[in-house]
Amino acid sequence: MPTEDPVPTANDASEEAEEDDYMNMVIAEPTQPRVKETYTQRRLRKQRESEAKGRVKSKAERAEDEAAEREAALSRSLLEDPATSSTNKGLAMMAKMGFKPGLALGSKDNPGARLEPVGISMKEDRGGIGLDTEKKRKFREEVEKEGKRVKAEEGDYRERVRKEREDARHEGQVGAAMRVAERMHGEKEDEETFKAGGAPDEFVGDGAKRRAISTKPLKQINVLWRGLIRKREEKERDRRMRYDLHQSLSRQPTYDDPDEDKEDRRALGKDVIQHTLVEDLEEEDPELDAFNALDPGERLHKLVLHLREQFNYCFWCKCAYPDEEMEGCPGLTEEDHD
Repeated sequence: MPTEDPVPTANDASEEAEEDDYMNMVIAEPTQPRVKETYTQRRLRKQRESEAKGRVKSKAERAEDEAAEREAALSRSLLEDPATSSTNKGLAMMAKMGFKPGLALGSKDNPGARLEPVGISMKEDRGGIGLDTEKKRKFREEVEKEGKRVKAEEGDYRERVRKEREDARHEGQVGAAMRVAERMHGEKEDEETFKAGGAPDEFVGDGAKRRAISTKPLKQINVLWRGLIRKREEKERDRRMRYDLHQSLSRQPTYDDPDEDKEDRRALGKDVIQHTLVEDLEEEDPELDAFNALDPGERLHKLVLHLREQFNYCFWCKCAYPDEEMEGCPGLTEEDHD
């Protein structure tokens, strides 16, 4: 059988009209995604909320307030007036037994009795009783020990610096005394040689720094100024060796120049002094080593004493006296001439 189409009703018409009414359709705004709050933003938000409700004290501030309250309570005397102290039951009981604030317990004839109760000492750490005292004792001992060590080091340093400066000053005086002794002995030898009809030692160098290179072996020179001559001869040997090396680059060692002077011939090793000088400096000198090992002050004393005994010359006065009495000289040491 053929079927009949259903007859449209009024509700169906209104629903179809609502579905097709696109002109009056309301489009809702899209919702924004939720933004994640950072730590800083959260902290600032919490701070604003707490300020709005009332500021909350921090843990450190609360601890400071508790410590202040505790200190105020501990500083207050426990011996309050029994009449006005209704909360202190122990003090009230003691008052009934005859105790009065400001007086000691027990017999009145005890002058050394305690007038105040034993104070309360708050202990906030977990260390045993007496640990803080032991730590303080060890710390005090360490501080005292370190202070003594620093003072000892300062004293040693100052003494060492003073000794070094004094030795350096004495070394300069030893060198000056050596030069004086060498000069006076040289003048004496030249005078004796001149009287005997001979000629003094030859000189090398130029200007005011002319020094005689002695032909004597070093061991025959007095040990008091032997070190000065040895240093001079070592310097002269080095100069000649440098000159010899420089000349050997431009001429043969066997070349004989008639215009060469004595210094050039010595520098080229064509005389006896060069060979003798090198051999003399290469020899060991235990006597000179022992003298140089002495304290500078002792070496200076030996030189000053030698000048006085041999030439009646006072190193501190800088003059020679006519006789051995040396009348007018204050003494043997530098302190005597201050």
